[in-house]
Amino acid sequence: MTEEQKNTGPEWEEEEKINLLDYWRVIWKRRWIIICLAIVVVLGTIVYSLCLPNIYQARAMITPVTAKEGSGGGGGMSMGGMSAFAMQMSALPIPGLALPGMTSAAEIVNLLKSNILKEKILRRYQLLPVLFYQQWDAGKKDWKRGESGLSLNPLAYVRKLMGAFTSGEGKKGQKKEGGGPDTWDGIRMLDGMVMINNSVKENSITITVEYTDPETAARIAEYYLTTLTDHMSSEAKRVALINRKYLEEELGKTGDPFIKQKIYNMIAQQVETTMMAEVKENFSFKVIDPPRVPDKKIKPKRANMVLISLVVALFLGIFLTFFLEYIQKTKEKIKEQEQP
Repeated sequence: MTEEQKNTGPEWEEEEKINLLDYWRVIWKRRWIIICLAIVVVLGTIVYSLCLPNIYQARAMITPVTAKEGSGGGGGMSMGGMSAFAMQMSALPIPGLALPGMTSAAEIVNLLKSNILKEKILRRYQLLPVLFYQQWDAGKKDWKRGESGLSLNPLAYVRKLMGAFTSGEGKKGQKKEGGGPDTWDGIRMLDGMVMINNSVKENSITITVEYTDPETAARIAEYYLTTLTDHMSSEAKRVALINRKYLEEELGKTGDPFIKQKIYNMIAQQVETTMMAEVKENFSFKVIDPPRVPDKKIKPKRANMVLISLVVALFLGIFLTFFLEYIQKTKEKIKEQEQP
């Protein structure tokens, strides 16, 4: 009989059964350790999950306006004609001119992620008291100062501990006014709760807001759209006015009738851009899916947290039982060796 036949014979199967039975005996012997550990971990997870606030998600989807969508009827030059005309005029000796064209998705995403837009949102809609409502005294309409007390939420103490380590970093020359959160705190808060995703394939941009209050989450998403529209239209008007002033100056310098006619057309383009920016509706992007108030929370998923904690606790308990059994057997061997 070969060695392989010996290892796969009835004796080997019987030895495997004995080993599995030994493992089960070890687990059963210290079953209360596993049970107690599982109960403690699960109860701790339940308490922790109940302390976590419900998070709701509001979404808005937009798409950049293309040249065809931005073109309109009438006797003026269409937006599609603007881009074609800008390409035609690129060879003209007007180096200081910045022609306003269609805004790309990348530019819109960069604007949505910019601190300028976030600061405008915070100041325009007075969001600091909303985002930091725990530090805001609604009765006095001022930030709370010097208040201390016990909190049943362990996350409050974690935030205080983290704040103790991070306070004062990078703020040697800056002091907060009024003792409450400042604009930078609001910007960091928006960074953590607002996500901007750009889908190149679908040519769409999604603004996702996660917050503890569903209505506030939907409002913040709407604030982003409104502020983005106002910012882009005001920038377009500003650039168009600068371009118009520059073109009018160039018009007086040239005597070529062909160049003059082109400059007149470009001035008309700047006027039309200013008028379209005043309208604002679908100027640079179109809202495909406006934000709505969510009816269900997205996290925390408490049932999943409890289930995962139970599985982890069981694994830890089994590992602990075998570790304790190993220590006990090691001590017994040492005692046997010490005996004469």
